[in-house]
Amino acid sequence: MKLRTQILGALAMAAALPAFAQVKINDTVSVTGWAVASYQYTQVKGQPSTDTTNVDDALLEAIITPAKKTTATVSLFYHPSSEGGVSPTGAEATLLDAYVSYDAGGGVTLSAGKFLSNLGYESFYADADNMITLANQQILAPIPGYHTGFKLDYAPDKTQTMGFQVADSEYNKPGYDATAGDGETRHNGGAEVYYTYTGINNLQIWAGYGYESKTVPGADTDGVTEEIVNGKVIQNAHDVSVGDIWGTYTVDKNGDQVALEEIYKSGGFANTGSDWLAYFLYNLPGTKVSSWFCVSGEQQQNGTGFLGGSYTKYSISPAYTYNANLSVKLQYSYEKAKNLSFPSANFFGTELVFKF
Repeated sequence: MKLRTQILGALAMAAALPAFAQVKINDTVSVTGWAVASYQYTQVKGQPSTDTTNVDDALLEAIITPAKKTTATVSLFYHPSSEGGVSPTGAEATLLDAYVSYDAGGGVTLSAGKFLSNLGYESFYADADNMITLANQQILAPIPGYHTGFKLDYAPDKTQTMGFQVADSEYNKPGYDATAGDGETRHNGGAEVYYTYTGINNLQIWAGYGYESKTVPGADTDGVTEEIVNGKVIQNAHDVSVGDIWGTYTVDKNGDQVALEEIYKSGGFANTGSDWLAYFLYNLPGTKVSSWFCVSGEQQQNGTGFLGGSYTKYSISPAYTYNANLSVKLQYSYEKAKNLSFPSANFFGTELVFKF
């Protein structure tokens, strides 16, 4: 009954949102958004199985253009308290995007406010992800989320884009589900640079680097403030750096695609290692059916016991796209771990995705 009620609620939201989106506020405002609802089942070896049914995420975004070269972006994000919410108190909604951009000409765009990190092949936004769950982000969680600061993007031509960010922190406040930085730069200030190239037919290459300065106890986001040396716990702050490179290649006119990514994170004791993934997309010709196949993994390179473990994850995620607004995903994953708190796990899920 709970599953039926929540899925019907998601469908009701899907029915209501387009009507709202079609309301013309004025010539300077456009509205977009999405919502995802899912059933997820997990069986960890040696533990009782668990399942969840939720409207997992929803986003409503307004893009405001008060002048020809100026754009403001504001969004409201929902994430249920049953999945941790968006703050340590379990709040379910937060202001996500809140930034202003200015087209300075010559391919330069300047932005300031609260915005998303550029790093990562997989998306923060659940409606845009290949699968229901992310291939990585499980332990080291190397891809940052939202932070507040200033950024510059530069596109000298149609095949290249590059830029940098300076923000309050590279990683995010504990308990805020990657929706906010720490709000100050004196401790763990953040910075990013990136470059992407599309000058080779059907190929995109992306490379980026992020850095967060040393933290102190009580002001931590992702830095390490304690580590074990000769069996003793000591206070020892570390900065954090992360390098990310990924590429996609469209292999045929049917839109089948290969995607590869390698991420390396260095953040001190039990916070250093690499994540990787390999995706393949197959579109069934003449239908609205497609499927992602993925192999991914992580290897911690600093730590002992459970803090020096690794895992490999095998996933398949077929999808049916009803139209541009509505689609359904399935996912099955098998995960094999070494030196972690679980030896293996199975996952199954189904997800309804609505967007406008």
